Amino acid sequence: MQAASASGRGIDLGPLQPRVPEVLRTPSGKIELAPPALLADLPRAWADLDAAAPALAVIGRRDVRSNNSWMHNLPLLAKGPFRGTALVHPLDAARCGVADGATARLSSPHGSVQVQVELSDTLMPGVLSLPHGWGHDLPGARLHLAAERPGANLNLLLDVDARDPLSGNSVLSGTAVTLTPA
Repeated sequence: MQAASASGRGIDLGPLQPRVPEVLRTPSGKIELAPPALLADLPRAWADLDAAAPALAVIGRRDVRSNNSWMHNLPLLAKGPFRGTALVHPLDAARCGVADGATARLSSPHGSVQVQVELSDTLMPGVLSLPHGWGHDLPGARLHLAAERPGANLNLLLDVDARDPLSGNSVLSGTAVTLTPA
């Protein structure tokens, strides 16, 4: 097998050799598709699947022209339509009494924010999507251009102590929310 070098000439890597046994750091020395910790957590996962879903749950989203906020203060990328909208399925909007383009209050047990509603049937009913990286009107933001269209900070709706029990990652999706006219 050959790989290209910086000069464009091929470098002979020789025949590929299996390395899996030497580089695995699992107790068994094998690729563990069902490790004991995951199997032990299955009852909790099944119970979560059986629990009633909230009427409305918030999920995050990413936008290519935004990249979680660092592009919000660049004039070329900040222009155009506002991208910090809350995407809401039309059935949920009707149930909550909010209209396309309206300002609404989005609340969770952990906080609330004002959002601009954008109707979208790309989401399933019961799911609202708010993008990451907004809330430029908060103290200390120092993004002057971005502060002209600050958007809502998704983090204000989340439980700062909620963690996935196996990975330890912060829970950033699926929080129950209510949507009401502002």
